[in-house]
Formats: sequence, structure tokens, C-alpha cells
Amino acid sequence: MVKKSLIIEETNQEVFQFINEVINVNAEDIEILKTINKFNIDRLDNQVKAIVNIHKLNDIAKLNEFFISVNKKLEKNRYFVGVVETQNQRKKRLLKKYPSLIARPYILSDFIFKRVFPKLKATRWLYFFITAGRNKIISKAETLGRLVFCGFEIIETRDINNLTWFIVKKVEEYEPKPAPSYGLLFKMKRVGKHGKPITVYKFRTMHPYAEYLQEYMYRTYNLQKGGKFNNDFRITPWGRIMRKLWIDEIPMLYNVIKGELKLVGVRPLSKQYLNLYDEQVKISRLQVKPGMVPPFYADLPETLDEIMQSELNYIKQYKQNPIETDTKYFVKALRNILIKKARSN
Repeated sequence: MVKKSLIIEETNQEVFQFINEVINVNAEDIEILKTINKFNIDRLDNQVKAIVNIHKLNDIAKLNEFFISVNKKLEKNRYFVGVVETQNQRKKRLLKKYPSLIARPYILSDFIFKRVFPKLKATRWLYFFITAGRNKIISKAETLGRLVFCGFEIIETRDINNLTWFIVKKVEEYEPKPAPSYGLLFKMKRVGKHGKPITVYKFRTMHPYAEYLQEYMYRTYNLQKGGKFNNDFRITPWGRIMRKLWIDEIPMLYNVIKGELKLVGVRPLSKQYLNLYDEQVKISRLQVKPGMVPPFYADLPETLDEIMQSELNYIKQYKQNPIETDTKYFVKALRNILIKKARSN
């Protein structure tokens, strides 16, 4: 009962119940910590069954290194529990703490210093010199994406007292890999004609590390109309604006110039998304070059089944009359975009 009492004393009963739904908190091989120091992870015995850290991740200077140390100490299929104040929760706290006239300028300056400065080489040193990497601003998407990047699977998340608690499971040993960029231009691995891997370029509309959450999104959220995810927390506020105005699609013109995409064609998909398709549709898709403007914007289907049928209809017509089909679909898509306000969500 000592570990239960410790968690409740440091947090509350609701946090204990959340953790105890998955993990037997009082088991002897469960480590309860309140640390931001990787050293306190490294000194643990090897292959423990669960690590619970009740200190906010916002104060950990090098998150990936911390997560990798946790990964090394856990047996496979064992658990790590942590907590973070997300970017949205931080904004909510500051709006509650200060009058609006003070809170909003503070939130903006806080974001620039603690979110933008650490990402720029010219200002990173100043941020770490002043803060030592503590009290950082981090989104929910980046937190969970970093965990998946470091070899974990997301089991459960829960918002408690304006903090996000998570339980993740180690599913693989960490293998060194290039970290995602934070730049405006975003590279996406997609499946091209005949299954050839291609790199599609867009302006970034999602938080860093969001691409590692695709499998989690498929498991956790339903696909909404048009094949998008409901309540996609991976998209940034400015990203939603860019998508509505189609600004994010502009770099794909480079793929058209390279000959990897057409102006009109089936949407270039990731392997994970393509695996949601029926086998017949997948085979048909791989016979044609993907495009910037997909049949979706001409037909406006609402379900995945309707999207697959829409693409099959397009492919069949395209094989018979390529130029006529692409022209017809482009004109119809343009009309829907301008009149019916069809947009990428």
C-alpha cells in the first residue's frame, strides 16, 4: 500500500485509479519516481516491469534521451507512465490565471521564447542558458509521437486536473534513426505508381513527430467524412488555416514537375492508410500515377467505402480516356472547391 499512498499523496486518487487500471501499482518491481534527470533512470535495475514518473515532462531538457533510457530499463511489453502539461493546457491555465489583456500577450511571448527559440540554431543557446530546458511548451502530439519514436506503443491517455497522463508499453528496442525536422517544409513517404516509394512535399500543418502517430490514430479514432480523422489533435491552429486555403499543397507542384504526381489523380497515400483499402482497390491504384487533386473533390464521398468506389470509377474512366477524364474531374473538383467550399481538413 506504500506505493499507492505515495502516488495519491503526490497527485490524487483519480491519477492512482487511472494507473491502476493497467498496472498493479503495489507490485515489487514497479518503480515510482519524481524526476527530470536521466541519471535516476539509468541507475535503476535492468528490466523492471513498470516505471511511473510523476514529474511533468515539461521540465526534462532532453526528452528523447530520457525516453530511450526508460526503454532500456523496461522488459518488452512492460509499461511507462508519465504526465505532461500540453500546449493547449498551458494556454488554458494562463488564461485562467491572468486577465485576458495580460494573458494573451504573455501567451504569445511565452510561445515565441519557449517554443520557437529552442527550434532555431541562432536562439537555442539563449533558451537553454536561461531555462536549462525546463518549463518547455510541448504539444500532446509531439509528446506521444516522441514516445512512439523511442519504441513505445500508446495504451491510454487521460486529462486530469488540466494535465495529460499517459500509459505506454515498450514494444521494441530503440533503434537510432533521424529525428523529424521542425521546418516549414514537410516530407512525407508515400506509395507511388507500381508501389514505388516517393517523397511528397507539403508545408507543415502538424506538430513535430505527428507522423509517428498514424497507427495510434487508426486504432483510437474513427475516420470521418472524406477519410479524415475526427478531432485530429495533430494539426496545429495555423495548419488548419493553411489547409482551408490550400496553401499546404503548393510544394506538391515540385512532385508534379518531377513526374511523380499528376495534377489530377488518386491521392498519394502512406503504406498504413493504403492498408485500410480493399485488395482490389489497392491493385488498381498502383496501376496509375497519384495526383494533387484527387477524385474525392469531384465526387465528395463520405465514407471509406465511397472513397474507394470513387477512385475505382476514376481509374476505370482514366484508362479509357486519360485527358478527357482528368479535365472533367479537375473542372468538377474546382467547382466544388469554389462553390461548395470543399476543403482539406
